[in-house]
Amino acid sequence: MSIFSPSKIGIDLGTSNSLVFVPHQGIVVNEPSVVAISLEDNVILAVGSEAKDMIGRTPDTIVAHRPLRDGVIADYRVTEAMIRYFINKVTGRMRLRKPEVMVSVPAAITSAERRAVVQASLKAGAGSAFVVNEPVLAAIGAGIPINSPSGNMIVDIGGGTSEVAVISLGGIVAVNSVRIGGNKIDQAIITYIKDQHNLVIGERTAEDIKIRIGSAVPQPKDKEDEYEIRGRDNISGLPRNVTIKTNEITLAITNELSEIIRAVKVVLRETPPELSADVMDKGMILSGGGALLRNMDALLSEATGVPAYLTEDPLLCVARGTGVALENLDVYKRSIMSKR
Repeated sequence: MSIFSPSKIGIDLGTSNSLVFVPHQGIVVNEPSVVAISLEDNVILAVGSEAKDMIGRTPDTIVAHRPLRDGVIADYRVTEAMIRYFINKVTGRMRLRKPEVMVSVPAAITSAERRAVVQASLKAGAGSAFVVNEPVLAAIGAGIPINSPSGNMIVDIGGGTSEVAVISLGGIVAVNSVRIGGNKIDQAIITYIKDQHNLVIGERTAEDIKIRIGSAVPQPKDKEDEYEIRGRDNISGLPRNVTIKTNEITLAITNELSEIIRAVKVVLRETPPELSADVMDKGMILSGGGALLRNMDALLSEATGVPAYLTEDPLLCVARGTGVALENLDVYKRSIMSKR
């Protein structure tokens, strides 16, 4: 593996999941952004899927947590270990040269946060590191011709952040980012069920509820889905089952969805008139795991008057964008990347 290890690697470093893309191979790693650490000796025990399986099931001496919060590094050392794990998994520990690594970052992060990602990548084994704004990579991954002199709108709803951008001639014309995403939506579901049903559930159950019966807009009574959940009674502390319906979930996540709508409206207001006409004509493209929430496109269309379309494989858009950009560095380097 070391002889044929890839020279270029793209990493979609997400709050919930991280994906690794290798040119000519596609997505080779898709694992949760979770690291398990032993508190006794401060040693990293597991990364990715193995670490996620430990969430909520570890003894007091082991903690499984996400080193990225709202799309940015919250724990530098652990993030570095996670990037090293991904690089090693793709290239093997014995390699002849260090790979060129491209990492996606939220458009709204500070220069200090941007440098932290670059430094973590270099210390993790990258020969050189690029950081690229997520909305641009999502647009590239969705097949949008970002270098054309035309306005293209992308709404990327991730685990930690939702980013809205209008792109033209390879650059971002207007952008807004809110630290609301799939994780905050899951937390809203947890809070609602605790408040309304006196039932305590975990993050994984909340995510499952969102995927199975969640909807961005209310459904007719006869079209609602039901889901039976099991949790701990908040008063007695004993296990209990509760049946919930789709419109309860829609109500639970209203505030979070309103923040995403507000971010979209801000970008539409800041977009120059000529590009606004392009956006109205072509509509906005939705990417990211949060875009998979049922009827998300309908909600945004209704709230803004702009058509909204779900791209193919929304979860893979940013990672696929890193692959296209890596294969065409000469085309994209000047307009969207800063190398460190």
